[in-house]
Amino acid sequence: MEHMKSDNVKKGMQQAPHRSLFNALGFTEEEMKKPMVGIVSSYNEIVPGHMNLDKIVNAVKLGVAEAGGVPVVFPAIAVCDGIAMGHIGMKYSLVTRDLIADSTECMALAHQFDALVMVPNCDKNVPGLLMAAARINVPTVFVSGGPMLAGHVKGQKRSLSSMFEAVGSHAAGTMTEEDVREFEQKACPTCGSCSGMYTANSMNCLTEALGMGLGGNGTIPAVYSERIKLAKHAGMAVMDMYNKNICPRDIMTKEAILNALTVDMALGCSTNSMLHLPAIAHEVGFDFDISFANTISEKTPNLCHLAPAGPTYMEDLNEAGGVYAVMKELADIGLLNTECITVTGKTVAENIKNSVNRDTEVIRTVDNPYSKTGGLAVLKGNLAPDGSVVKRSAVVEEMMVHEGPARVFDCEEDAIEAIKGGKIVSGDVVVIRYEGPKGGPGMREMLNPTSAIAGMGLGSSVALITDGRFSGASRGASIGHVSPEAAVGGPIALVREGDIIKIDIPNMKLNIDISEEEMAARKAEWKPREPKVTTGYLRRYAAQVTSGDKGAVMKLPEN
Repeated sequence: MEHMKSDNVKKGMQQAPHRSLFNALGFTEEEMKKPMVGIVSSYNEIVPGHMNLDKIVNAVKLGVAEAGGVPVVFPAIAVCDGIAMGHIGMKYSLVTRDLIADSTECMALAHQFDALVMVPNCDKNVPGLLMAAARINVPTVFVSGGPMLAGHVKGQKRSLSSMFEAVGSHAAGTMTEEDVREFEQKACPTCGSCSGMYTANSMNCLTEALGMGLGGNGTIPAVYSERIKLAKHAGMAVMDMYNKNICPRDIMTKEAILNALTVDMALGCSTNSMLHLPAIAHEVGFDFDISFANTISEKTPNLCHLAPAGPTYMEDLNEAGGVYAVMKELADIGLLNTECITVTGKTVAENIKNSVNRDTEVIRTVDNPYSKTGGLAVLKGNLAPDGSVVKRSAVVEEMMVHEGPARVFDCEEDAIEAIKGGKIVSGDVVVIRYEGPKGGPGMREMLNPTSAIAGMGLGSSVALITDGRFSGASRGASIGHVSPEAAVGGPIALVREGDIIKIDIPNMKLNIDISEEEMAARKAEWKPREPKVTTGYLRRYAAQVTSGDKGAVMKLPEN
């Protein structure tokens, strides 16, 4: 076998000390001659999407060994956004993406692995490992832990978003404590990433669309034995990639990233994909402008309305044919670059050619879409000169164009208190600022306020605008990633209580109804705030992070 990367730590007289350490690990002479494959395990016992990853990892190890490699496991961290939601913990969610990328890069290059299998599942864990894969650039396959099955409450399928909304309904007096408790016991019935098209499942589906995961990676439920088979095949696939020398940068090209954005539009993915796709693109040297979303959205039909936008769940998408069936619909009308190479060693066209749409209600056909335009929109205007993001597929028709008075809050907690205290009324535009990547720091998700608005029955009459971000479980006129953010003096910092805000989603506009002169006068008076966090990792993060429209990537310190 030609020179392996791992020969740098295994072969030659200089490496005798290294071999003694492999001896300490129990490596055999036979194993020392084979490619060393790092299995990046995100297993932990605090994230429901990760508690089953030990089984996935074991299956990957079998696949790698069967195909002639030596599997070696090392860990990656992950945060459960649901458990971190609505308190200081949420400041620590997005920031883990870059920690995951950095730590995996360190482990893979320090030990000179020949190939990698990434085993992620939840929100930041998937993009963090995709970023690492692009940096390390050795043959790499992804296999996630799979989605949770939907819960069943009072004869209806339910999920985590209905759980958060139940709390709002209780505050509004329309749901009893006993009802909330029933939801609590039944909404999240199995291990896996939460069962709607939230961020974790969005990113796992987009991993398939990018070509970095095998078919089924995004949709086969966590508790299905088919997921174990998929993991074994991922182990075999990485060895095939190793033998053919196919690497992540061969797969994650500009064309593949635009394919992923197109599939995102059809699936109706989380707004967080508009933070993660630019960050992944950044790692491969592709300057991803979030306005691409509007260009692609104009021609891409929205084919799926999974929770929270509609009544279907990941298990339904899986039964309907999964991501490949959605891609086939799009490819048939020329919306995908089907020549892109993938982890199967085949092109997108070869992968999807036999895919069948088995349920045209779960995956609408291109001539009968939920809407002719995609699931996401980027809005610009004098309130968001560099852009903002809305999941328009989860916005009710009457909120597509809306204007109302600003109700201004400088942190999420103050907004929740006002919403639950009945102080927000029909027509209001709730503005939550100083929650961006720098200002938060860490750009918290706003699932609690959006769920409270929905639960209070205000989902079709109140909008929410923030320089923070939203959970994939948020629905309604929830506009996030407003850039520039308040902490750097963006226009969102200059909004005053009662200002009229104009939202026009069809025309991609977000404006505050004041003159340029008034805006300039307010800007002249504005003073930066003291940082909310002055120690530890968040302080370093706030100093280095870029704005939401740039993917909140870390920039190098300026000399």
